[in-house]
Amino acid sequence: MSGGVDSLRTAALLKERGIEVFGIHMQLFPDPRSRGWSNDSIFGDRQHNLKSLADQLEIPLATVDFRDLFRTKVILPFMQAYRDGLTPNPCVICNPTIKFGFLFEEARQRGATYLATGHYVTLVPPTGASDRFKLYRGKDSGKDQSYFLYGLSQQQLSRALFPLGDQSKEQVLEWAFNQGFPRDLAIESQELCFIHSGTYRQLLAQDSPAAASGGPIVDMEGNCLARHKGIFAYTIGQRRGLGIASSAPYYVVDLDAASNTVRVGREQDLYRSQLLADKVNWLSISPPQTPLRAQVRIRNQHQPAPAWIIPGQGADRCLVLFDAPQRAVTPGQAAVFYQDALVLGGGTIKKQPAS
Repeated sequence: MSGGVDSLRTAALLKERGIEVFGIHMQLFPDPRSRGWSNDSIFGDRQHNLKSLADQLEIPLATVDFRDLFRTKVILPFMQAYRDGLTPNPCVICNPTIKFGFLFEEARQRGATYLATGHYVTLVPPTGASDRFKLYRGKDSGKDQSYFLYGLSQQQLSRALFPLGDQSKEQVLEWAFNQGFPRDLAIESQELCFIHSGTYRQLLAQDSPAAASGGPIVDMEGNCLARHKGIFAYTIGQRRGLGIASSAPYYVVDLDAASNTVRVGREQDLYRSQLLADKVNWLSISPPQTPLRAQVRIRNQHQPAPAWIIPGQGADRCLVLFDAPQRAVTPGQAAVFYQDALVLGGGTIKKQPAS
C-alpha cells in the first residue's frame, strides 16, 4: 500500500471477494531533509495518513524499512547509469527486485500467499495448452502499466494478483470519492518517485562533481558547437538547453561517457531502424528459437511499433528490426515486446554507435 487510490481500491476489491487482506507499506525514500530527495508535502502527508486509510478499510497495516535496500538496488544504479550516458528507468528494476522480490518475502513471512498491487494489468493463469502465466495490458489503455512489469519471472507471476486489470481509472476514482476518501488521493505520483521532478540533474551534479565538469557538444561530423555541463543532463531526442545558435534545431543523438561528449544532429538523425536489447526476459512465452513478429514499445508512452525480433544475438540478447525507423531510440530504456495485448517480454536497449 503506497497510500494512493489504486492500492486502496485493490485492497477493497480483494475484501469484497472474501479474501483475507492486510496492507504492507514500503518505506523507501532517504531522509526528506536531504538535498534533492522527494519531500513533497502532499505525498508526505499521504504516507503519514496511511494508517487511517487502512483503518477505514478495516485491514491491518505493516511498514517495512527498505531505505538502504532501495538505495543500493535502485537509486545507486539509476545514478550510475546516467553517469554512463544512459537514460535508465528505475521502475523496471524496482518491480522484479524490490516489490515482487524482497517485499513479497516480507509479506510471506507475515502469512501472505499472494502479493496484490494496484497495477493496471491483467494476469491469466496457465491453461491446459500452456504452463505459463500470461501478462496482458490493462483494460484502461491510458493507465496500462505492463511496460514496467516485463522483468517479472513466472514464479513471481504465480504469486501476484492484479485486481485493477479490468478497471478504468475513472471507476477507481469514483469508488474512492463515494467512499469518502480524501480528494488528494487522485493526485498521481511522480514518475521518479524518489526525486523531485526535474532535479535529478542537480542531485547528480552534487554527487559527482567531476561528471559535471563539462565537455564538448559536437555535430555529426565532429565539429564542436558548444559546451555541456555534464552528459547526465541530456537524453536522446533532447532539443532544448543545448545552447547552439542555428537556423534549424539540433537534437541530442548520442552520449559518449568515455569521451564526455554530447553528439547532436538534425531531426532525421534521430531515427533508427533497429536496436539491440540485452538482459532480455521472456515473460509470457518461452524463449523463442526463431525470429518472431511483435509490436515493440521503446518507452512507456511510445506507440508500439511492428518489428521482427531476432533471438540468438548472445546470452539474453535479441535484435529488433523495425518495419519503419523509430525516433529517439534511447539506450538504458526498456524495449518491451507485445503481440496485441499480450506481453511477450522485454529487455534493456543497448548503447550502439550513432549512425
